[in-house]
Amino acid sequence: MVHALREAHRVLVPGGIVVDLRPAPVHRRVAITRAGRESRVGTMRERFDEDHAADRAVSHAVREGWFALERRMRFGCRRVMDTVAEFREWVADFDTRRENPGHEWLARRLERALDAAGRGRRRIVASGPLVLNVLRKRGVVRRAGR
Repeated sequence: MVHALREAHRVLVPGGIVVDLRPAPVHRRVAITRAGRESRVGTMRERFDEDHAADRAVSHAVREGWFALERRMRFGCRRVMDTVAEFREWVADFDTRRENPGHEWLARRLERALDAAGRGRRRIVASGPLVLNVLRKRGVVRRAGR
């Protein structure tokens, strides 16, 4: 990611902005909601090596003076799914991009929990925080005509 930030710095005009938005290095919680109640089913087992490397890259870019950190925030994100098949599809994409161990055990646990929850509108919810960093390229912004 250091290379990507270096390239962003190279092509941005002075004062240009880079937005870094990604999942925080926290294990996602998975639950079932029904009639406004949430029942926790399990916690994903993710690896965070790439996330920590990205955090270090942002810190490096700020330390080197390429960017000023304008804003850093962390906020919750809930992914809502209707079926276990949809959960499997989402987690397969999530695992592939982040080289995580499989979560089939959690999908099977969801199937059992949905069966036990009975009929009615039930939804699967995966929740965890996102990190947002807003970086502004350092440098003097020159006005046209000067």
